[in-house]
Amino acid sequence: MAEPTKSATLTIDGTSYELPIHTPTAGPDVIDIRKLYAQANVFTYDPGFTSTAACDSTITFIDGDKGELLHRGYPIDQLAAKSHYLEVCYLLLYGELPDAKTLEAFEKLVTNHTMIHEQMHNFFRGFRRDAHPMATMVGVVGAMSAFYHDSTDINDEHQREVASIRLIAKMPTIAAMAYKYSIGQPFVYPRNDLDYASNFLHMCFAVPAETYHVNPVLSRAMDRIFTLHADHEQNASTSTVRLASSSGANPFACIAAGIACLWGPAHGGANQAALEMLREIGSVDRIPEYIARAKDKNDPFRLMGFGHRVYKNFDPRATVMKQSADEVLDLLGVHNNPTLQVAKELERIALSDPYFVEKKLYPNVDFYSGIILDAMGFPTAMFTPIFAVARTVGWISQWKEQLADPQLKIGRPRQLYLGDTARDYVDIENR
Repeated sequence: MAEPTKSATLTIDGTSYELPIHTPTAGPDVIDIRKLYAQANVFTYDPGFTSTAACDSTITFIDGDKGELLHRGYPIDQLAAKSHYLEVCYLLLYGELPDAKTLEAFEKLVTNHTMIHEQMHNFFRGFRRDAHPMATMVGVVGAMSAFYHDSTDINDEHQREVASIRLIAKMPTIAAMAYKYSIGQPFVYPRNDLDYASNFLHMCFAVPAETYHVNPVLSRAMDRIFTLHADHEQNASTSTVRLASSSGANPFACIAAGIACLWGPAHGGANQAALEMLREIGSVDRIPEYIARAKDKNDPFRLMGFGHRVYKNFDPRATVMKQSADEVLDLLGVHNNPTLQVAKELERIALSDPYFVEKKLYPNVDFYSGIILDAMGFPTAMFTPIFAVARTVGWISQWKEQLADPQLKIGRPRQLYLGDTARDYVDIENR
């Protein structure tokens, strides 16, 4: 990190403190408060850490006002249009786009590690048959540290690399197995002759009784879903991975922690919530009723899958996802599906109604990804596991970056304590 060239002055009770200001390559300046507690005996208060930078990073940058998402400087729309998921994985992990020979070697490396330890099959069968796939994934990924002892030493660069490849390669297998187990079908082993997205679809939808051919349109749509969700800066699950990692936890435990955080409906469950809303509306003729409710400040109903906490004008991922949604729906011919008819009409209204345009309630990536996954035949319970598969490379990239940071310290957020001050214990007979 370069030495700061300017500073801010904070005055408390007549005493002034100089706080360095760091200027990033993109984004707002950052006031460095690391020494504030030691010098002034005060904390800053920032619930949700929405105004606090907990780290410096070179991986992903988001400009919410411009609707911009960059991975190592490359716009997400260019990557989604010209690249594919494993190439984006390489970019996130190593900082540069690979040449053809390097990419081929990387793809082969990942492909050759997609199988999981055979004894892990027994671990799956320990769950109730109706277990949510995310519950299964949290447990199984955390248990990988019990099966892969040779890649848990975070101080060994080679072991960190092995763990990274294993997690990227095996996460689709684990997610597909969680799905198969939840519907009572036999596990389908990965195939080395299929690309990453096709292999995942094959493991999810193939059965031993007949041959399953992966449609390239569906494979491309799945690859785009993976690509568009690969990383998203310091979000809740990524911050969870970094916080777990700061304690020195092994990589499998850290990623399991990220999966657990992603499970929350406010984070990874947004596309499921959007689809459930479409099903609640039920038919096109009921849309005006729900539009009126959305505009009513006194009604708690909110349109899910519209607008975004970070992107203030538009979600740059949504444009690409809309294209995939149109391709998938055309291929599968499911336009008579009531849920999808509701989705199309809501989309039309959101893009033209002055109320939605003024409040920037545009369809976001979760709106379109839920439609695509539903059309493909995935139940809503699988939406977040698929998100976890995609986000694994982002978590790992951030994890690796943090471990290489010489400024690494164990995370220790502070608090604004509002409880009782010291008081004496009262014996039970006197209470």
